[in-house]
Amino acid sequence: MTIRWIAALLMLLAAVPAEAKRKVIIDDEGFGLMHMMLLADPDVEVLGITTVSGNVWVNRATAQALRGLEIVGRRDVPVVPGATYPLVNSEAATERWEALYGKLTWKGAWMKAWAEPTVQSTPPYRRPDDPVDLPWGNPTTKPADEIAANFLIRMVRRYPGEVTIIEGGPMTNLALAQRLDPAFAGLARELVYMGGSLNPQRVRDDRSARDFAREFVNTPRREFNIRFDPEAASIVSRSPWRAITVVPVDPSTATQLTRALRDRLAVAATPEVARFVARMEPGFPMWDEIAAAVWLDPGVVTARERLYVDYDTMFGPNYGDLLSWHAAYRPGLGEQPAAVVRAIDPARLEALIEREVGRLGR
Repeated sequence: MTIRWIAALLMLLAAVPAEAKRKVIIDDEGFGLMHMMLLADPDVEVLGITTVSGNVWVNRATAQALRGLEIVGRRDVPVVPGATYPLVNSEAATERWEALYGKLTWKGAWMKAWAEPTVQSTPPYRRPDDPVDLPWGNPTTKPADEIAANFLIRMVRRYPGEVTIIEGGPMTNLALAQRLDPAFAGLARELVYMGGSLNPQRVRDDRSARDFAREFVNTPRREFNIRFDPEAASIVSRSPWRAITVVPVDPSTATQLTRALRDRLAVAATPEVARFVARMEPGFPMWDEIAAAVWLDPGVVTARERLYVDYDTMFGPNYGDLLSWHAAYRPGLGEQPAAVVRAIDPARLEALIEREVGRLGR
């Protein structure tokens, strides 16, 4: 009798489907620790990586994503190229803006030189159609034969209410998807993005932290991902998402990819991943890593605020700046409520990164 009951119980358990993995699409302009965290987590299914211009042009971002996936042993994840140019903004318009309103600290793909000496390296200036030759090897795999906006729409329609989009760069692809399909945002499960800035305060006291503080000390509402394509950010902010989580610059000031952390990650990783991590330039705040972390482990957040968020699209001194209101003060032009992350636990963040990177390739 006991054996029959055990057998019946085992059959019943076998018939119950395993809990589905959390589905996510990463939209970004490269490949780094944020991607590794999401790819490594056993409870996450990365449906694809869509690329966009921002820090680099989209052709380089696509090559970086493809090569990164090869290094971490995830060639199964498609890489889908996205927008080369912002919706309205341009390099020429940015140069005109700077002539009127002052120099930007960081201009991404349009960057030619720092305004003043900076500890971080100066990236080479490239044109959008320049050939790509990565210092860590060029990919042998090819990108998907599809446009990022179409891929995003196709995935949320295939898995309605299940797909989280984690955005680490400008939001051009998301805005295009929303304009092509007005149901797009509402079909996604949620949007988590790194972008915008409220009123960051420098926490760390080192040369890199002081250099990065230049970007917000006199312009606390400006942040690069948004400033590169403000019109896209405004469209996305006023789209009917089920949930939005915003990771502004503010919590990043307590974080940094230090040499010590980079060394710990290299020790935890497999040899090929360790070599890749060892090439990462130290000193950067962990912007995108926070976006991945608050989704993987909400307990990393120590302070959050509910705000209605939009972005300034007027070509003036505040072009691209974050606009925010509490509920009673919002203008009612379609801006959506968002959970805005104000502070995180840096030690818990680092432990999460170390754990996830250590899982890759094993």
